Amino acid sequence: MLAAAALAPQTGRAAPYAAMVMDARTGEIIHSRNAETRLHPASLTKMMTLYIAFQAIERGELGLDTEVRITSLAANEPPSRLGLQTGQTIRMRYLIRAAAIRSANDAATAIGIAISGSEDAFARRMNATAQAMGMTSTTFRNANGLTQEGHMSTAHDMTILGRHMIYDFPQYYNLFSRRTADAGIAQVTNTNRRFLDAYEGADGIKTGFTNAAGFNLVASAQRGDRRIIATVFGGTSTADRNARVAELLDMGFAHAPSLAPLSTPEAVAAQDPGGATDPMLLSSSTINAPPAARTIRTSGLVTRAVRPESRPGSAPSSADRVTDELIAETLDDILGETAEAPPPTAESPFDAVTEDGTVLTFVEGAPPAGEATTGSTAAILEGAELSLNDAVSVSSDGMALPAGETPREIIMSAADIALPEGVEEEAEPVMVSRLSTSGGHHWGINVGRFNSQYDAERHLVQVTLNEAAVLSEGLRRVIRQPTGFDANVLGLTREDADLACRRLQARGTTCFMLGTD
Repeated sequence: MLAAAALAPQTGRAAPYAAMVMDARTGEIIHSRNAETRLHPASLTKMMTLYIAFQAIERGELGLDTEVRITSLAANEPPSRLGLQTGQTIRMRYLIRAAAIRSANDAATAIGIAISGSEDAFARRMNATAQAMGMTSTTFRNANGLTQEGHMSTAHDMTILGRHMIYDFPQYYNLFSRRTADAGIAQVTNTNRRFLDAYEGADGIKTGFTNAAGFNLVASAQRGDRRIIATVFGGTSTADRNARVAELLDMGFAHAPSLAPLSTPEAVAAQDPGGATDPMLLSSSTINAPPAARTIRTSGLVTRAVRPESRPGSAPSSADRVTDELIAETLDDILGETAEAPPPTAESPFDAVTEDGTVLTFVEGAPPAGEATTGSTAAILEGAELSLNDAVSVSSDGMALPAGETPREIIMSAADIALPEGVEEEAEPVMVSRLSTSGGHHWGINVGRFNSQYDAERHLVQVTLNEAAVLSEGLRRVIRQPTGFDANVLGLTREDADLACRRLQARGTTCFMLGTD
C-alpha cells in the first residue's frame, strides 16, 4: 500500500521492523507491514499496566491516593527508574505518572504488585485483558516490558491497545501528553517529548526501547475530527523511530476521510478481579472505596483534564532551594529514556544514561567528555540527536509545579561531543538578529557569557528555575560567540525583560536587556 522508500524496512538493523496505521475513529487499517509478527514490545507493555490500573481505580479496587509499599522486586528493577526504595510508601498516582511519563520500570512493577499481589498474578490479568481486547498474538510476562522469554506482542495488537486507551479512558489519556509531572519523589520528564513537540496534533501515547526490541512507539494525533494511530517496532534510533511514525501519521491523515462514523471499541470488562487482594496496600481507600464508576464514552475529541489546584505545602517556599541535584536531574532527563541497561558502576554528580545504556559523564565546569564510558558514540548521536532539549515544569518560586501544569520549553543547544569519522557536525547556532514582533515579544535578556557551552546551559537551567514566573514565555538559547557562549532568553516583552533583569540583578546575577523598541 505504501511506496515511500523511507518506510521500507532497512537491512542490517538489530531488531525487526513492523508498522501499522489505523483510523482511530473506525478501527480501519490504513497501512500494515509485518504487523502480525510477534516481536518484543519493550515499554509499550506499560500501556497495558496503566490500562489495568485505570480499570482498577474506576472499579474501586484501589484509589489514586492509595499508599503502596514498595517491594524489593520493584525497587531493584533496572533503568529507566523513578528511584524507589524497598519498604518506602508512595501514592498510586505518582507511580502512574512515573510509568506513563518517565517509563519507569520500578513504578510499573510496583503498580502490578499493588493491584494483583504478585508479578505473576498481574501478568495473568494482563494476558486475560489482552485476550478480551482481541490482542490474540500477545503474551505478557511482566508489567514493565523488560526483555523476558515469551514476552511478545505485535504492532497490530499494540495499536488495538492504544485505541482502547484513548476511548476507554479519555479522563486519563491526557497524562500521556504531559511533558513533565510531579511523581512524588522526583520530577519526571516525558520520554516522548521530542515527538510531541515536533508533530502537529500529537498527544500520546507510549515509547519503548530495549536492545532486543529496538526503538518502538505507539503514537496518536488528532487534526480536526480525524484521529490516527501509528505504531512502529524496531526503529534504529529515537530520530529514526520518530521520523517513521511522523510519515505514517501523515499517510493516515492523507487517507482518512474528513468525516467518518465514530465506532469506538467495545469496552473491556475487568479480568480476574478476585485475584486483586493486595497485602501491600496500606491505606483504607479500598475499604471506603466509592462505587464502581462507569466508563464515559466521548466523541473521540480528547480534551485536557482540568488543571488541579496546588496542594498545601506541596512545594518548597524558597527559590534558593534550587539545588545542584535538581539541575543534575534536569540534565539527566535531557538524555531520554533507558530500559535494559544496568545502573552505572561509577557515579559522578552529573552521570546520565542514554536510551541504549550509554553512560555520559558531565564534569563540573566543562562540557561532557568526548567518549562515553560504555556503548557507542554513534548511538549517542542518534539517540540524543545532538540536542540537549528538554521541558522543565517549575513554579514561580523556582520549584516543581503541581501535577497538570503545562511547562514552557527550555531550549538549549548541544554540548560538545566528539564526532566519529564520517559523521558531519551540525551547523553552529546562529544569533537571531530579528525576533517576531507579534505581541511585542521582541526583547530578550543576556545572563552572562561563559567559557564553555555546558556552563552556559547549566546557568540557564538555574536562572529559569529561579525566575520561572517572569521567564516562562521566553525561548532559552545558548549562542556561541568568538569569546565565549552567551546564555540568553529571547522572545520576551520589554516589561518582562526589564523585570527579569531587575530581579536577577537583585540576586547578584549579571543581566542586561536585548532588543529595540
